[in-house]
Amino acid sequence: MAAFAPSGLFMSRQILVTSALPYANGSIHLGHLVEYIQTDIWVRFQKMCGHDCRYLCADDTHGTAIMLRAEKEGITPETLIGRVWIDHTRDFAGFNIGFDHYYSTHSDENRELASTIYLRLKEAGLIEIKTIAQLYDPVKNLFLPDRFIKGECPKCGALDQYGDNCEVCGATYSPTELKNPVSAVSGATPVHKDSEHYFFKLGACEAFLREWTTSGALQSEAANKMQEWFASGLNNWDISRDAPYFGFEIPGAPGKYFYVWLDAPVGYMASFAKYAADNGLDFDAWWGAESKTELVHFIGKDILYFHALFWPAMLKFSGHRLPTAVYAHGFLTVNGQKMSKSRGTFITADSYLAQKLNPEWLRYYYAAKLNGSMEDIDLNLDDFVARVNSDLVGKFINIASRTAGFIRKNFDGKLADGVANLELIGDFQAAAGTIAAHYEARDYAKALREIMALADRANQYVADEKPWELAKKPEAIYRLHEVCTVALNCFRLLTLYLKPVLPKLAEQVEAFLNIPPLAWEDSQSLFIRHRINEYSHLMTRIDPKSIEAMVDANKQNLEPTPAPAPVRHAEAQVNATQPVADTISIDDFAKIDLRIARIAEASHVEGADKLLRLTLDVGELGTRQVFAGIKSAYAPETLVGRLTVVVANLAPRKMKFGMSEGMVLAASGDAPGLFILSPDSGAQPGMKVK
Repeated sequence: MAAFAPSGLFMSRQILVTSALPYANGSIHLGHLVEYIQTDIWVRFQKMCGHDCRYLCADDTHGTAIMLRAEKEGITPETLIGRVWIDHTRDFAGFNIGFDHYYSTHSDENRELASTIYLRLKEAGLIEIKTIAQLYDPVKNLFLPDRFIKGECPKCGALDQYGDNCEVCGATYSPTELKNPVSAVSGATPVHKDSEHYFFKLGACEAFLREWTTSGALQSEAANKMQEWFASGLNNWDISRDAPYFGFEIPGAPGKYFYVWLDAPVGYMASFAKYAADNGLDFDAWWGAESKTELVHFIGKDILYFHALFWPAMLKFSGHRLPTAVYAHGFLTVNGQKMSKSRGTFITADSYLAQKLNPEWLRYYYAAKLNGSMEDIDLNLDDFVARVNSDLVGKFINIASRTAGFIRKNFDGKLADGVANLELIGDFQAAAGTIAAHYEARDYAKALREIMALADRANQYVADEKPWELAKKPEAIYRLHEVCTVALNCFRLLTLYLKPVLPKLAEQVEAFLNIPPLAWEDSQSLFIRHRINEYSHLMTRIDPKSIEAMVDANKQNLEPTPAPAPVRHAEAQVNATQPVADTISIDDFAKIDLRIARIAEASHVEGADKLLRLTLDVGELGTRQVFAGIKSAYAPETLVGRLTVVVANLAPRKMKFGMSEGMVLAASGDAPGLFILSPDSGAQPGMKVK
């Protein structure tokens, strides 16, 4: 349904919109931004149409991955997710993503809502407890989360797939079904171990789900995919995980935690609950079972199963309203390759902004590719430069840059009392309905094609009328006024139509034209008898060298990351409680530069539970700052003056607290304690360890 009616009338709507929650275990990259830009454009369009539209999101903060990363960095999970939240919100703001509220799943609101939903499902007889065999890492002594197991898909045989679903065929399965599994944590072959787990009876919800998935809430291609999953049977869903686990403990089940995928979508509700409390809104009016609010989820196609089956079933049988629509998009490829650290095409949002690349260039390029389907889109960097320079600078901005100066110079900045070409302006105004329908359908590619076709007509009009020649003829001064007024009317309408995609550029244009923020209904008014401000350049062309610099800045990220070396199963079975190390050659060992160092200074690190800051004297190599996770074993004052061993050629690592320029060697084992390695007396700082 188009939000704009040809008559100019609008039907008021109340809409709650979400994007999938980014995981708090890494940086936002250009692949993530496809979804947030797509959602933001749709939300901005709805708001321009006068609808009450709220955009909510949050960081997804729970799970073993968060716990392990925090442990590796020597900080608490809470410290880690707090730091990542700051990074994520900075990157989103950098790309003009206009959340009404951005929260965290590690919140009191989410704990309460997740627990309430679970207890209601339990009361409805939809929770069962049974003992199952899980995959267990015999090296790390840890039950392995689905995403920490890799192997061959049991359905299609695709290699290098995660333990919960296949990225090739889309199948979901139990990790124990994976063929030739390997732990992504240690490289060991996992072993089977029994544990009691809690399951949501998804199969009991099949009749409801068959009806809901064909109700129009899903794209047709997504609904068809659902039929494939129904045909293969709906498995009951394991919603529990064993300690140690960073998350919410299940009510009445000590040592058992909600699987992250249970409380993550509840994070949509929790984010709104916090927003509603802060802004005086009625939570039930938006989330209650009888709510008339539209609930729209934007997601990637890789998490369709969770959002089209688990999530609506959870909502339905816990007494909450159902999604109005779940819109899935495809993946991003860069120069034809899937964006992935392991495959070498990973570009961070931060590195894009660091090169002073205009974020609205990327917003425009993505919009020009998005058509509302689940198709993948490609960021071809050469095409990116060419299209932005041609469309935005060569066509759109060109209209104002060629005409605005004449209005300021010859007419004191004031537009004419009317427009001389009502047919042209009428065509621009009539396009509002069609363009609105494309935005509503998320077919931004069609919307931008319509808009750029109008820009071509405006440029042709200016080229035909030649205002630069009219300005030289005193007798043509009236005609010059008319021509430039028509051109700036076209420019204003183009700005209005592009505003959901280019919000910051639209703000600049509004300031230049001296007008209030453009709304969609303004498309039906004329822009006359109005004084504009002096024109200043609105957008530059992309310099290809900036793109090259961005790619160079990601070279370290762009290098493929090798998977952990597999540990032979026989070795793991011999001693399942002790770490098993693969052998290395003498040449490999020779690459490690071990040096004697004297601890010159040692101090606590504010905000870190396990770290000490050490200043090391490494003789001829100078001093090094190292953050060492030895706080539990040593008071800082007891370390000053001691000799130790440092890995001197380890690449510097930027941490929250500063740069760590090496690694101090320490030993630990089954017995309690942590012990830094110390050489015999007589060793001197800077000596090589051989």
